[in-house]
Amino acid sequence: MNHTRSADERGHDSNAAGEDREPITRRVHENSWSANLEEPRHADDPDLVVAEAIDAVEATAAGYHVNLVTHADHGHPEDYLWPELAAYGGEAGTESLEWRYVDQCGCGGHVTRVQVS
Repeated sequence: MNHTRSADERGHDSNAAGEDREPITRRVHENSWSANLEEPRHADDPDLVVAEAIDAVEATAAGYHVNLVTHADHGHPEDYLWPELAAYGGEAGTESLEWRYVDQCGCGGHVTRVQVS
């Protein structure tokens, strides 16, 4: 299932998971890459997973994708992450997002590929 949404709006709360949260990355990736969102700290905090997933999307240059590897404890990302990606995309902007489910990892986590255009 592909979803196309605008991704130029930057109005999400980057501190949704707490003021002391470290970013998932500190640079813009001008290549396709994976964001590991299945560490023990992610198992305890679904808001952290969403916040860092949005960080990862923002850090992905247009024309590339990021694989969001989410913790098994939160279940299928369709239920909690995809609605947040749609809300983040918003109504306006020049970039667009498309996402799709890739697979479930051997460890039980889930991979969502987000293409930034």
